[in-house]
Amino acid sequence: QVQLVESGGGLVQPGGSLRLSCAASRVIFSIDSMGWYRQAPGKQRELVAIITSGGNTNYADSVKGRFTISRDNAKNTVYLQMSSLKPEDTAVYYCNFQTRTPFGTGQYWGQGTQVTVSS
Repeated sequence: QVQLVESGGGLVQPGGSLRLSCAASRVIFSIDSMGWYRQAPGKQRELVAIITSGGNTNYADSVKGRFTISRDNAKNTVYLQMSSLKPEDTAVYYCNFQTRTPFGTGQYWGQGTQVTVSS
C-alpha cells in the first residue's frame, strides 16, 4: 500500500518560514496533480496550493505571494515553502496526489503534519 509521508511541520513565530515535504513510499505512476490542503480546528479542509504535471500552479488567495509549491517528479515528492507565516496559517497540513489513467482517477492523502504559528 502506498503511503504519503509528510515532514517539516512544527512551531514557528509569526513572520517565520517552514518547508513541508511529502514523499510517496514507493513509485506512483500517472500522477496528475500534487497539492497541499490544510484544516484548522473547527474549519473545513481547504486547498492551499496545487501543481499539475505540467508545472502549472494555483494558490489560495490567502497564501499567494507567501507560499510556493514545487514538485520533483523523479522522487514523487511535493514541497511547500511557506514564508511570512501568520497565526491564521495554523492548521494540520495534508498533501494529496491525484492520479489519472485511461481507466480512471485516484488519489492518495498524507497523514497530516501540524503547523503552528505563534509567538
